[in-house]
Amino acid sequence: MKINELIKKALDAKQNAYVPYSNFHVGAAVLMEDDSVYTGCNIESASYSPTNCAERTAIFKAISEGKRNIKAIVIVGDSGFTYPCGVCRQVIREFGKEAKIIIAKSEDEYLEYTLDELLPHSFGPEDLEKKNK
Repeated sequence: MKINELIKKALDAKQNAYVPYSNFHVGAAVLMEDDSVYTGCNIESASYSPTNCAERTAIFKAISEGKRNIKAIVIVGDSGFTYPCGVCRQVIREFGKEAKIIIAKSEDEYLEYTLDELLPHSFGPEDLEKKNK
């Protein structure tokens, strides 16, 4: 799938955001290893802590359908380039250590990153394996 097609899906998902408190809409589209695509939006709660980011919504949808390996993820927000929060970066790390991370303003204006660029020296499953040996 082309990057601009993924960006379009993320932009479409952004329209479903439930953001009555921040009014900051975010959409995400995740491309899995088998080329399936899952989308997500941010969903807020009045008590704040149950709020879920668009990236995790999309990833959790994929994981709940039995997918495990992220090939790429696109993130779009309301203003400028919107980067994933630390929690989302860690979830991306769990399922997509080698994933392309695409931060987009539009279908034509985007930046590409590796996870190592956004989350250097990350902690992952292999670190737990080292401990258990």
